[in-house]
Amino acid sequence: MHPSLPDSLPVALYTAQQVRELDRIAIQDRGIPGIKLMKAAGRTVFDEIDHRWPGAPITVFCGVGNNGGDGYIVAALALENRVPVELIQVAPPEKLSGDGRTAYEYAQSVGVPMVPFSDCLDLQVGVIVDALLGTGLSGEVREPFAQAIRLINHSGLPVVAVDMPSGLSSDTGAAAEPTVDAEVTVTFIGLKQGLYTGRGPALCGDIIYNSLSVPSDIFDHVQPTATQLQLGELMMRFPPRHRDAHKGDFGHVMVIGGDTGLGGAAAMAAEAALRTGAGLVSVATRPEHVSAILARRPELMVKGVSSGQELNPLLGSPTVLVVGPGLGRSPWSEQMLQQAVAAGLPMVLDADALNIISGGRVVPNPESTNWIMTPHPGEAARLLGITNAEVQADRFSAVRALQKKFNCPVMLKGVGSLVCIAAENPVGLCTAGNSGMASGGMGDVLSGIVGALLAQRLPSEIALPLGVCLHAEAADRAAIGGERGLLATDLFEPLRQLVNG
Repeated sequence: MHPSLPDSLPVALYTAQQVRELDRIAIQDRGIPGIKLMKAAGRTVFDEIDHRWPGAPITVFCGVGNNGGDGYIVAALALENRVPVELIQVAPPEKLSGDGRTAYEYAQSVGVPMVPFSDCLDLQVGVIVDALLGTGLSGEVREPFAQAIRLINHSGLPVVAVDMPSGLSSDTGAAAEPTVDAEVTVTFIGLKQGLYTGRGPALCGDIIYNSLSVPSDIFDHVQPTATQLQLGELMMRFPPRHRDAHKGDFGHVMVIGGDTGLGGAAAMAAEAALRTGAGLVSVATRPEHVSAILARRPELMVKGVSSGQELNPLLGSPTVLVVGPGLGRSPWSEQMLQQAVAAGLPMVLDADALNIISGGRVVPNPESTNWIMTPHPGEAARLLGITNAEVQADRFSAVRALQKKFNCPVMLKGVGSLVCIAAENPVGLCTAGNSGMASGGMGDVLSGIVGALLAQRLPSEIALPLGVCLHAEAADRAAIGGERGLLATDLFEPLRQLVNG
């Protein structure tokens, strides 16, 4: 493969340190010259720019280290291809060493025009290349890099980030202030996990990957910390139905929720379970919601319960419980959760069920090995006793901490939703989904999907990631006409299509 041609995106995701180790193996153990890899990286970036904006003037912002070295190569290639180019030295070239220094000397030798950074730069035309920090960010963005990033973003010009948008953490997806807002990110050797969660998807733009043709077996030496979830592979674990199947073969999901004024959440979770293929679905809710839910979906069995005592005799029939949609935080809510936990059935916990658990009164010592938990960042923060900002600052650590605390599979919602099944497993990351999902009821639909997959006898380590992928892909199909105004119930028809292959 020619090194400048982009590769298809791999499944494995890595931290910055792991990618540095892959780089080290390629250079030190396999004898590939570092400058050869740097030139291949620079060529990939230049070719991408030439493909998207042929002949457009290029302004390259260079820092130090290998990221800056890549930038010097891009500038040299532009000049050699008679593309107008200017290189802005945000760090003095005296700080460059090793391959970065070699790249600088190469750019200098071919006559690349270089100027020191100034906040008076006038950026009006062309394309900007961000080769400032890459994966080298630790802590805050210091001056003059912060000023350079602000100038880049203020320009309004398209930006191509080299390896990572400067200011974005390659390990967490958290963004410093400021962070480059890129239209394209060209990344190398190993995909960085921060590209796909937190602020990553909003700031990276299109992601172009190139392995730089390093030997494929070097990846056997570094276990990825995360992997992209693959709907197709997960669906292979969802067996086809026998022609003589009956509803008892596909389980009975009971949705428990719908406190006063919140009946719609329980109704959506229940209908999602039906559309995902559960054999029977029932709802235990406030009595005032019964007729409305039955009128909407007569295939549901709906019971009005005013207390935990009334719920208890109903818990002998279900095979799986979904607890939390519209549950609320009233005494009624706490009684519902208490009875559900006491039943000992496999259980999907969402929304206010998680908020009640975080209080520690209703379920002080949870026996949670047959639970699945699906918190959003706010619920995750309450469960961990930290702030929402702390969860979002390192979503990978947060989902692992939840899995460890409750000893059950956990999904952390948000762009780049994360799934942690067990401590020894890589975190699963869902790259599907869209901003139309930022509307009420989406989480309720997800909990019903996962409950239905459990009811159909899929193990939790398959049911949770498959449910996450089905939910996100259904939302993407439903959003073809536009993301604004997407409703949770719009997912039902594409969901049904997806589960039928």
